Amino acid sequence: MTDFVGRRRELKELREDIARTGLDTLSGRKAKAPRARVLLVAGRPGSGRTALAEAFVREVAEEYPDGVLRTRLTAPGGETVATERAVRGLLEALGRRTPPGAGEDELSSALRTALDGKRVIILVDDAADPHQVDALLPDTPECLVVVTAEGPLTGIPDVRPCTLGGLDTPSAVRMLVHRIGDTRVTADPRAAEALAEECGGQPAALVLVGGWLAAHPKASVADVAKQLHDMPAATGGPLARCFRLVYENLPQPAQRTLRLLPLAPAGTIDSHTASALAGCSVAAAQSTLDDFAALGLVRHAHDGLFLLPGSLAPLLHALLEAKERPAEVQLARARMLERTVRLLHSCRAMADEDEDAVREVLDGLPRALRFPDRRAAATWLDTRLPALCAAASLAVADGELDTLARRLVAGLVRALAEHRGTAGAAPELYGLHRLVLDVAERRSLHREQAAALLNLADLDAETGRTQEALERYRAALVAGKAANDPYASGRAMESVGGAYQELADWHRASDWFGRALSQALARGERADEARLYGRLGNVHTYAGRYGDALRSWRAAAAGYRKLADVPGQAKALSEMARVQEYAGRPEESLHTCREAVELARRVGDQRLQAALQVRLADTLDRLGDPAAARLHRSAADRLLGDDPAACEIRSGSD
Repeated sequence: MTDFVGRRRELKELREDIARTGLDTLSGRKAKAPRARVLLVAGRPGSGRTALAEAFVREVAEEYPDGVLRTRLTAPGGETVATERAVRGLLEALGRRTPPGAGEDELSSALRTALDGKRVIILVDDAADPHQVDALLPDTPECLVVVTAEGPLTGIPDVRPCTLGGLDTPSAVRMLVHRIGDTRVTADPRAAEALAEECGGQPAALVLVGGWLAAHPKASVADVAKQLHDMPAATGGPLARCFRLVYENLPQPAQRTLRLLPLAPAGTIDSHTASALAGCSVAAAQSTLDDFAALGLVRHAHDGLFLLPGSLAPLLHALLEAKERPAEVQLARARMLERTVRLLHSCRAMADEDEDAVREVLDGLPRALRFPDRRAAATWLDTRLPALCAAASLAVADGELDTLARRLVAGLVRALAEHRGTAGAAPELYGLHRLVLDVAERRSLHREQAAALLNLADLDAETGRTQEALERYRAALVAGKAANDPYASGRAMESVGGAYQELADWHRASDWFGRALSQALARGERADEARLYGRLGNVHTYAGRYGDALRSWRAAAAGYRKLADVPGQAKALSEMARVQEYAGRPEESLHTCREAVELARRVGDQRLQAALQVRLADTLDRLGDPAAARLHRSAADRLLGDDPAACEIRSGSD
């Protein structure tokens, strides 16, 4: 069932606007950069602008075979959605991976590239300003962008708004019929017309009053029209009066639940959110939300989610401020965040392969917080992710719930990493690590600050922003020293060296690896020693300092031998053989390589054996023994087939 009725004139106007000659071609001028046609549906919240835009998109969708993309630029609670988040969502809908930490310009460019040559419709709901929309516009006239907003989009050329007022009376009456059936309307058509007029033809008001009448089948349309008419002018406009009618007829517990719903992050609510906010059972919260949906106070979304209508957000915020004490509001918010933390704990546990570990976690949770299986947990995480990220942001911004905020962010990071993997969740993790950094800096938590900076720098480095990574690694070193945390300090020094290595600054890279190595030696951290000797060996090799490289790789091999790490020792020896060959010492290289092959054979590492066999073959070729070289290549083929990529040796220092 749909509440969309009427608006035939507006639909015709929008269709005609697609083909209208643009301002840039009125005098035969060519557009400097042809872009998608932008159609604007303007109207106040509750005017039915989104319903009209959706109806129009359905009418013209067949003309755009590559599909419809949707994004919302204002959350139901009234908060502006970050442009980067909106663009990232569109790219993900197109199946394009987005680099973590990418800025608006980079993401917008990626979106335009992804849309090049496509015929799609982009439906942009509730735009707050033209800058948001401009970042989404494709550089192709074959696409269509339909925008809803409260007012004009000054700054985007050639956009003529389709401005909405109230529905005409016959359409408003038909909308009532959709909600309550035709019996009471047919019995008193004049009363139905009067009620439509009291609602100002405003769809949001008609939804509320229609929902109330549907819930009260014995109430007459005339009585409701009179109640609205008799409300004092101070109550507000039609929407405020209809809202008051519905709200004042709710039971007291439902009234309080409704007042607290604006606290739900991103205006997204489920039974757990409502239960935690109101302090009631999950079953009671679900029943209340279903009642609210029938009344038009919330909208059904998907997977058990409800959305708070943006048109009601100001009215609910006003009630929240007027009726709830600040201490009670903060307590409700804390209950909601605590519930979210426990759900994330349960969600993460479901990804564990150890059934005993899963059972142990679930045994400590109420039945209502348990997921039936891993798939259900992953679906919950996917569908709630925007709200979960919003909850984390709001908790950090609050400033008074930092302990809960830190637990929430940590829980979300772990759940994402378990279900999506670090690489798959990188864009979300980047934002979460920034939130951790905000709290750590505000509270002077140097250890957490160092960890957040290291995590952010790692993501920067993985996406090629080496200079930004270097700056964050240096800042992490300062924070690690302030926290007297040798692990963070050592990790930061090693990472600074890695950044300089990426920048091909071999002198600084070896200096920083040397600093990290000195700390590891002082603390007797043997595994770190062996790895850092290998990293030094790599840098010396790149710099052509083969003597230093050989000493470092020899020390790395010795370190791995003391650790009984045979694969690590074999890889270190293979790197020694490579350096010996570069240094013009092929006989030594041959001997070292054979030693490495024996170690690889001992641990059954066929991939490493094959790679070393290829290296032996190359060395024998250079020594003038092609027959022996062929034997080693044949051995490599037998181990892994003849895929050259399978025989690539990767240093243990990488």
